[in-house]
Amino acid sequence: MVFLIQNTQNRDTEAMQIKLDELIRSIKGAHNVLLDLEELEDKELERIKANYEKLAKIAREELRKGKSDTETLEVEQ
Repeated sequence: MVFLIQNTQNRDTEAMQIKLDELIRSIKGAHNVLLDLEELEDKELERIKANYEKLAKIAREELRKGKSDTETLEVEQ
C-alpha cells in the first residue's frame, strides 16, 4: 500500500515538474537554465538560490523607496 501511494506521489511530482518546466520555457525572457534544477548538486542549487535572494533583497529596497519591484533584473550566472 505504501509503495502504491509513493508511486502515485512520484508520478504527480514528475507531472508537476514538467508543467513548471513548460511554464518557464514559454515565458519570454525566462532563463531556460532553470528547467532542470532538480538535477543539480546541492552546492549549485545554493548558489542559484543566493542569486535570487539577492534579487529579492534589491526589490524590497526599491519598494521601500517607493519604486516598483516589477523590473526584470538579470540573474548572475
